[in-house]
Amino acid sequence: MGVMTGKAGLVIGVANQQSIAWAIAEKLAGEGASVGLTYAAPNLERRVRGLSARLGAETALPCDVNDDAAIDAACAKMAEAHGGIDFIVHAVAYAPGAELAAGVIGTSRRGFLDTMEVSAYSLVALARGALPYFRPGASMLTLTYIGSDRVCSGYNVMGVAKAALESICRYLATDLGRHGVRVNAISAGPIRTSAAIGLPNFQEMLAKRASQSPIRRNVTHADVANSALFLLSDQSGGTTGSVVWVDGGYNIMGTWADAEAAPAPVAEALEH
Repeated sequence: MGVMTGKAGLVIGVANQQSIAWAIAEKLAGEGASVGLTYAAPNLERRVRGLSARLGAETALPCDVNDDAAIDAACAKMAEAHGGIDFIVHAVAYAPGAELAAGVIGTSRRGFLDTMEVSAYSLVALARGALPYFRPGASMLTLTYIGSDRVCSGYNVMGVAKAALESICRYLATDLGRHGVRVNAISAGPIRTSAAIGLPNFQEMLAKRASQSPIRRNVTHADVANSALFLLSDQSGGTTGSVVWVDGGYNIMGTWADAEAAPAPVAEALEH
């Protein structure tokens, strides 16, 4: 019997088998959870239903995070099928490519609002939609990145949105705590996903992180999924409002001596 046996919830944002959200969904299902997946548009339904079947589940629900009615309906259907909701994984982010390329100074008003709505406000909307169905001990989890706290090349307006997301996480933890619901975030290191490989200099970033992180390797999908399992399970019952770093310790580093040869990374730890 797994640590999530008897628990049920939604994973929002599974795009494909290379996504971090999928790794988390697989881990939760493997530990006994009933996992519902969602799709944002009809053209994604077939793919998500196929992934849902791989989890041994039949729950694949439409859920556009920009539509409160769609969120409410997805939460209601999940709760009806399982008697309540024990977890929500928010793995949704979006910024128009042109906005990312423009730098923050070149971000348009429309691009800023669209990025914030999908990448940050949607966590609030999901919390509100699920609140009537949360069981005591329920947990919400979102995904962030070090670009919320430091300037990362090419991240730009998304970094601003992630900073807002982390603040929302803390305020929601306070709002939902009285209902017995916890809210946390994982800040993962760079991982090869369909979205990440489109970032400028991504391959160079991977190489540098592997040599500059204390554990001398890049983190994997499995690393993030294992931490997500902890934060979504009863094992982390005393943890809320936190950003948990799963980046090999990169965030603790201050400077790197370029004149010194960096230790060689251990065996490649990325999933392909």
